[in-house]
Amino acid sequence: MSAEPSPHYLASRRHWLKSCSSGFGMLALSSLQHRLHATPASLSIQPKATKVILCYMSGGVSHVDSFDPKPELKKRHGQAMPGKIEKTQFNNNGSIFGSPFAFNRYGESGLEVSDLFPEIGKCADHLAVVRSATTTVNEHSQGNYVAHTGFPFLGHPSAGAWISYGLGTANENLPSFVVLQSVGGLPPLGGSGVFSSGYLPAQHQASILQSDRQEPIPHIQPAQAADMQRRQLDFVAQIDQSFAAQSRNQQVDAAIKNYETAFRMQTSVPEVCDLSDETAATHKLYGIDDPDPMTAAYGKQALLARKLVEKGVRFVELSCLSPATVAPASSHPWDQHGNLETGHRAMAHEVDRPIAGLIQDLDARGLLDETLVVFTGEFGRTPFSQGSAGRDHNPFGFSMWLAGGGVKGGTVYGATDELGYHAVENPCTFYDLWATVLHQLGIDHEQLTFRSGGRDFRLTDVHGNVLHDILA
Repeated sequence: MSAEPSPHYLASRRHWLKSCSSGFGMLALSSLQHRLHATPASLSIQPKATKVILCYMSGGVSHVDSFDPKPELKKRHGQAMPGKIEKTQFNNNGSIFGSPFAFNRYGESGLEVSDLFPEIGKCADHLAVVRSATTTVNEHSQGNYVAHTGFPFLGHPSAGAWISYGLGTANENLPSFVVLQSVGGLPPLGGSGVFSSGYLPAQHQASILQSDRQEPIPHIQPAQAADMQRRQLDFVAQIDQSFAAQSRNQQVDAAIKNYETAFRMQTSVPEVCDLSDETAATHKLYGIDDPDPMTAAYGKQALLARKLVEKGVRFVELSCLSPATVAPASSHPWDQHGNLETGHRAMAHEVDRPIAGLIQDLDARGLLDETLVVFTGEFGRTPFSQGSAGRDHNPFGFSMWLAGGGVKGGTVYGATDELGYHAVENPCTFYDLWATVLHQLGIDHEQLTFRSGGRDFRLTDVHGNVLHDILA
């Protein structure tokens, strides 16, 4: 591995950029300094948080088996559903399916959480559970795009990219938007486009780190000596500068910035991904010592997420894996159309201890107040069975939760009907979720825009209301 670039080299490189005849190099340097130190115009609200960690449960967690207790389901287990049944993904609909999991009250708030998540339950007084989430789509790929970008198709920036664009970076040695994966894990259905920068400048796209690989990013360890890299970077920058002087293409500016970040990442990424300096107690807290390899792998992601936000990364997303009891190498491992009890128990065991450990560790280090943790999937699941022991997709009412970052812990917002089918009290959307997240970051979601194709786009499109009732 090459040594970290010396201050002398960085100063020389900046001098070279400044001296370029067209001034484009200086523009790149000036933009870099702006992103590190300036406050964007959209930062019009007093921020409560500076970073976000998204625990994305790809496939759709069953809300009626996790964070939305419905005693009526057990009372009426096996009976026919009353009223109209909306079209489902497979239309193999059975009778009312009582939850096989018990709910318990946790903390001073008495928040009810099922026995799928006993460790997260212990963090109940930090959680604001939204039980009235809805979405407009009923299919995984579209659902993942709506959850991440606000639009049900490819081409729009992910929430992490928008936040990177709105706030800039707090550490020039690391990307501002990182997606963590583990060996054998896959991106959600829809592919890596759910992490795209879309029409935003390319430096805001996610960097994907494999948390348990020796080389977390391919080729992060250079095959060439540092002086050779320096000559190549200078040559590429010269070509880019010449082209940019003619084209005035913002993507060339983004490329120069990405080269600079990538050069620094050669040292910073391996350092931050090294978990050997963490104590045995910390490893245990995150479940890295768990005999279940999926729990251990997700625990490494969660611990790395804490290290990344500690270093100033703005947005970190964690990715689920598929236990052998669910499906090998699935991109939607929470998707139990059959054998829900076994599948959900395996998935919950994977993430429960690591996410609880993350909340507890952030809190102990004084980082939870400035870090917003978000837990959601793309939709929920039906209160009636698919076949005999599974549940189909349910976009009409489901649960998500937030913790830290100025959120009012131990609270519940909204409600579904007595069977958990439709949101009937304070129904809300992903637009409302991201409006709330941006608000806590100090950004007015209506003001964070980017013009593309003759139109001003935003993460919340033309929708979105801040969920003030869950804010402290």
